Amino acid sequence: MNHREQWIWLPQSRYPDHQHTVYSANIDTSQGHYTVAEFRRDYAFDQKVRSAKLRFSGDTVFQLYCNDAFLATGPACVGGDFIGNETPRSNFYSAELEIHPDAARLSFFARVRMMPVQICDYSEGHGGFMLSAILTFDDGTEQVVCTDESWLVRRNGAFCAPGEYDGRIAPDEFVSAEITPDIWHAEVAPIPIRSERELAPEGCDIRLEPGEKKSLVLELDLIYAGFVCVRAETAGELSVCVTCRELVEKGRQERAVFTADGTYRGFTLQSVGNMLVECENRSARPSRLRVTLIDTHYPVDEEAENIVSDEALTQVLKTCRQTLKICRQTHHLDGPGHCEPLACTGDYYIQSLMTLFSFGDMRLTAFDVVRTAVLLERENGRMFHTTYSCIWVRMLYDTYMATGDAGLLARCLRALNLLLKRFETYIGTNGLVETPPDYMFVDWIYIDGISMHHPPKALGQTCLNMFYFLALDAAEKVYAALSLEREAQSCAGKREALRRAINSLLYDAEKGIYFEGLNTPTDEALIGRWMPQNVSKRYYLKQSNILAAYTGVCDDETGRRLVDMVMRNEIGGDCQPYFLHYLLEAVFRLGLRERWTLAILEQWKEPVLACPKGLAEGFVKPEPTYTFDHSHAWSGTPLYSLPKALLGMEILETGMRTLRLSPSLLGLKSASLELLTPCGKVVCELREGEPPRVSHPEGITVLMDGKKA
Repeated sequence: MNHREQWIWLPQSRYPDHQHTVYSANIDTSQGHYTVAEFRRDYAFDQKVRSAKLRFSGDTVFQLYCNDAFLATGPACVGGDFIGNETPRSNFYSAELEIHPDAARLSFFARVRMMPVQICDYSEGHGGFMLSAILTFDDGTEQVVCTDESWLVRRNGAFCAPGEYDGRIAPDEFVSAEITPDIWHAEVAPIPIRSERELAPEGCDIRLEPGEKKSLVLELDLIYAGFVCVRAETAGELSVCVTCRELVEKGRQERAVFTADGTYRGFTLQSVGNMLVECENRSARPSRLRVTLIDTHYPVDEEAENIVSDEALTQVLKTCRQTLKICRQTHHLDGPGHCEPLACTGDYYIQSLMTLFSFGDMRLTAFDVVRTAVLLERENGRMFHTTYSCIWVRMLYDTYMATGDAGLLARCLRALNLLLKRFETYIGTNGLVETPPDYMFVDWIYIDGISMHHPPKALGQTCLNMFYFLALDAAEKVYAALSLEREAQSCAGKREALRRAINSLLYDAEKGIYFEGLNTPTDEALIGRWMPQNVSKRYYLKQSNILAAYTGVCDDETGRRLVDMVMRNEIGGDCQPYFLHYLLEAVFRLGLRERWTLAILEQWKEPVLACPKGLAEGFVKPEPTYTFDHSHAWSGTPLYSLPKALLGMEILETGMRTLRLSPSLLGLKSASLELLTPCGKVVCELREGEPPRVSHPEGITVLMDGKKA
């Protein structure tokens, strides 16, 4: 269908100030020219359309309907970073969808917002909409239709600003759309469109007498991600303000004014546990409002259920799973309230692992990996968060092991080469990473008033070197899987040289622990917003010692001793849930799961008991006034770490075709566990005093005690 695709927009002669916009919300959006355009095309045929294969996209975001039925929002996020937003990105995506109208009429309607608003929004700098469709009729014949000058378009000025709808402003008259040059060259996103359902909380139908004002809170049972929807029945002016909140925080507002019957559907993805609705009927007749939330997320075709005898832990798993669900959109999000771009790999790597024990579909993860490769290719191996670029290598390899998709490795090879080549330029004469552009991100804590988001060398160097060690180890495996033996051996040699440098220069033999970095000055040429000058104090924190045990920088005996010291709080500093993921991985790798897994997971019980509707962003406030949200899935490692530890699960063959299990209750009375693989569901039932019962689909080999289960 590519040859028939055409992009259309508002005619330039009539709308000269509504053509162009900024490339990203990470830069000044005051020049963005916020615009909402509405497109319409009615087709009539002499027989029914049996099916229609659609391909569509829009810049910056869109809502698409056919025959008054909602079809999709989009497009899939291009997957940007906090850097490189001054120029357009080369990747843009369309969606494909097959519908079955069973009608001789097709009426398409699209509402397209031009201008990035949330920081995961990206534009090519011009408004546009595209749709093409292969129609199959009852008699088997086919016809292609697509966007062209026969489509109608209008600007709807009622959408006057982000989250602002003023129905007193009438939309313009429809005119013929104008073909605009294809600057998008959209690729089909290899993921399905998002699922939607309308949530109608108790009290959402509101009646207002003339002159009446009302204020009420509409509670949802869980925290959801979605779009505000307001339907009005009124013969005069009716105003409503909907404040989207997770709990009782200030929240984010969307406002609408109606002068006649109408519907407002927001464009902004919100994180919602309740909606504070404040409304006023300024007319002389009674009015009605219906305020709902359009719950949206990546579609779930299958869901794993993991239940343990400890009810509080089972609730932790459920809350983690719900939070992961709302963070899975057109890319993994840190949270639907923040909507950070794709480059927050530390978050998304953990979420990808959680998927194995929740939803199983790894297409979104693989797409994230590829889009991150596009970032790395564009920026010559650079990402805003330097440690996250290292974690991407591990995410690449682990996704390959889970899916068996060798093509993923080949697609990301150039990005991997660029990343490793760039890190070579950071190595000092002492063999350590010495001259990176930053040491971020370590953990969401402050030490002596210094943010560990972008710490100085003395607080970030060791962690960055260990993450680089992790990257070299994963890169060796990637190259080996691609039969690139020379590159694999090179990575192995660099990894061992780095191991020696770390253990020689960043380990305090007298204390028997690692410290966070050297106190040598940072070159003034590197100092900037994200790279503070170094400090003279030597720091001993849990983070570097957890990473030493996790990555295997140290020998296993030392690693077990470090884990024990961390658990006995003999090493200073706090850890957020993010770093406890690496601690749990270290515990598993070093054979300490019976000793420490449940003790670590205890830390999730209290915050989940306090708010089972959604997962708190952290355990320890970075500073006293900070308020955690409850929709950050980076905190959700129990959904992965607990079932993995109970199963003793290791992937031995790509695509999870061979698994090694060594089940243990870890001190629990019972557990019912489900692991989703490309071949189907592995189920394990554990009961105290009984042998484990394991079932698995054909195509998977499960080894237990060296024998097939």
